[in-house]
Formats: sequence, C-alpha cells, structure tokens
Amino acid sequence: MRLIPLIFFPILAALASAQDQSPVEPKSLPAPDQAVAPVSPSVKKLDATRFQIGEVVFDQKSREIRFPAQINMTDGLLEFLVVHQNGKIHESLLSTQISPTHLNLAFTLLRFPESKELYLLPTETGAASDTYPEVPAEVKAAARVAIDVEWLDNGKTRRIPVNEWIQHAVKSTAMPAGPWVYGGSAFEDGKFTAESSGDIAAIFLSMQAIINYPGDDNTDDNVWVPFPKRVPPQGTNVTVIIAPYSNAKPLSNP
Repeated sequence: MRLIPLIFFPILAALASAQDQSPVEPKSLPAPDQAVAPVSPSVKKLDATRFQIGEVVFDQKSREIRFPAQINMTDGLLEFLVVHQNGKIHESLLSTQISPTHLNLAFTLLRFPESKELYLLPTETGAASDTYPEVPAEVKAAARVAIDVEWLDNGKTRRIPVNEWIQHAVKSTAMPAGPWVYGGSAFEDGKFTAESSGDIAAIFLSMQAIINYPGDDNTDDNVWVPFPKRVPPQGTNVTVIIAPYSNAKPLSNP
C-alpha cells in the first residue's frame, strides 16, 4: 500500500471526525431519533501526485479536482450547476453520486482557502444584514476556481468551460467566462450542510453549496437556463474538472 504524505494526516483526522448523513430530499429527512450512517473519508494514492477519495480524484501538483457527473437538464430554469442525485435535481444542470464531504476534503487537502465574501453577515437576531464580510484580496484570489466539463462527442474527448453550457434567458448569451468561488459550505449542529442538502455548485447563491457563481444575476432564480443545442443530451456522462482559476485552460473545440 502506498503511503499518503504526512502533511495530509492532521487534516484527514479533523475532517473524518465530521460525520454526517447522505444527501436526501427535504421531504425524506430522517426523524430526530433515526440513526445516521457516518461518512468516513479515506484517501487512496493513485500515483506520484494523484489521490482519490470515493469517486473524487485530485492532483497534488496541478491542484486539479475531477469527479463524474451526468447531464441532468437540457431545458428549464437553473439554480444549480451540480447537485447530488438525491438533491434538488429539478433545478440543476448536472447531477452526481459523489459525496459533497469527499469533494470538500479534496479542496481542503489541496489548501484552497474558503472565501465567504458572497454571504451576508447575520444580525444579532440571526437575520441577514446588508453587510458582507471583509475578505482579504489574496484569499479571494486563491478561492477562485475554473470549472470545465469533459465528455465524449462522437468518439472524441472534448473539454470546455461549463459556463458555455449556461445561457442568460433574457440576454440570450452564454454565462460570462470567469471564475467560481469556493466557499466551503458550512456546519450546522455538527453536520456538513452540503452533505445534508446535496448542494455542490450553485448558480443562484446558496450558503449550503460548496461553490457559488459570483457574477451578475446570481441572486435571480429566473434568468439562467441550459444553453440550447450546446448541452449534450440528458443522461450524457461527463467529468467535472475544477482547477485554480489562474491555471484555467483556454476554450478548446469551440
């Protein structure tokens, strides 16, 4: 068995202690006295730089993260880019079977900082204020990621920024090229909320999601739709690829 670098063990120990339930629809949440199976992340080394947690593969050198997903919607309003298959699939472009906990662990092991810049601070009563947290510029920059999709198109592997698959319903243009923000979701009552909700990457701002779109209209749930004729058929298998935004690759096969 190949050994995992020693720098990973303190982080693994801390995150493995955060146990939570598998994502479920709100209507099927377990009763308060119902036992919940814990998530026990384990990291497997694939080669000199790549590691795997469940179905999430990440590269320590390039800091690239990959996981499998499927085209979930080809029309209709979108609030999410990716959700767990037991989550809000009625409003997500892609669905996946991966554990959000595993994805967040990959982000942590690759030392991506969380940026909470998009989340309004709470007031003393717990309601949302009109103030955003102050986040250092270097943290904002380091938390920005590019999200690409890779799939087979007539036997050829294609890879493009996922923004090309999302259209503004009013402007009829593709979502502007640009980064997404790793916010890391949150913990409530000892539970990782992305695991409970299944929210992984949100277009319409979600504090439960691990990643959020920071661009214009990210607080409007009536403007984003799958881009017609660009999105492959429903059920098409894809690979979601997340990388530091500064390392984003140019559009290929436009």
